[in-house]
Amino acid sequence: MKKTSILVLFLCVSVILAGCQTQEGKATGNVVKSTGEIKVLKMGLIPADDAAEMLRAYEPVKEYLSEKLGIPVEIQVTSDYTAAIEAMRSKHIDMAWFGPFSYIIAANVAGAEAIVNGVRRSDGKSDYHSIIVVRADSGIETLEDLKGKSFAFVDPASTSGNLIPRKMLIENGINPDKDFSMSYYAGTHNSVEYAVANRKVDAGADSDNSYDRMVKAGEIDPKINKIIYTSPSIPGSPIVVRGDLPADFKRKIQDALISMDEQTILKVGGWGDIASYQTVSDSDYDVIRETAKTLGMDVTSAEAASK
Repeated sequence: MKKTSILVLFLCVSVILAGCQTQEGKATGNVVKSTGEIKVLKMGLIPADDAAEMLRAYEPVKEYLSEKLGIPVEIQVTSDYTAAIEAMRSKHIDMAWFGPFSYIIAANVAGAEAIVNGVRRSDGKSDYHSIIVVRADSGIETLEDLKGKSFAFVDPASTSGNLIPRKMLIENGINPDKDFSMSYYAGTHNSVEYAVANRKVDAGADSDNSYDRMVKAGEIDPKINKIIYTSPSIPGSPIVVRGDLPADFKRKIQDALISMDEQTILKVGGWGDIASYQTVSDSDYDVIRETAKTLGMDVTSAEAASK
């Protein structure tokens, strides 16, 4: 009887343990608990152009990453910076390409972690600049001439389209909240350039990367949209991942991006004149934090990206 009881007890314990292991192995969201394995990499894009066109443009990167990581890659274009931050916070996306300012908000709110930024083919640098653009026939030559004129920013969370232009304007004696006849957020870098070209607004903020890309594509004419001011350098826009992803998987994504061949990168026009990617760290963006603090801008909530 004792041997029978012991055998029954052993079998019961075995069944219970097997059940526990089965439960631990079940997928929760996008992560399998027992191994930390990611089943699908979900990447979010900030809108810079038509969403359908962006998805088509990023197809080579999607295929490349899927092959390198050995899992499917899904790409979605969010409605704006706030939506991208919220998507990462709620773990609906695992990876995104943020601007420097939206990154520091995402780091605070969604635990985003910068892993790489792009190095330009033309000069081997990774920084970029904010610019102020006007129509060449507007008669506006200096920042001082902008007083009383209408002005377009890109998005509240845009670095080159809002944060840095505000700093530049204030440093040159212009209150961006009081000294324009009208100002608004156009939503995308392209929209700012079109608004200036089509006389919808007197001036606007953009990035030199976006401006150069649009000139190269024939979307704007440098003889019509003229740059009147260029900012000091800004650390390049980072590609980021959710900080709570498994460490080895984050390194795998970083390695895949760093080893991405130039031919694949060049297929994606929206990434600018990028030849390669390099490792970055969170501290590289401290200058952006300091600028936001100087301007009294909130970086502690996703809603800060829409204010």
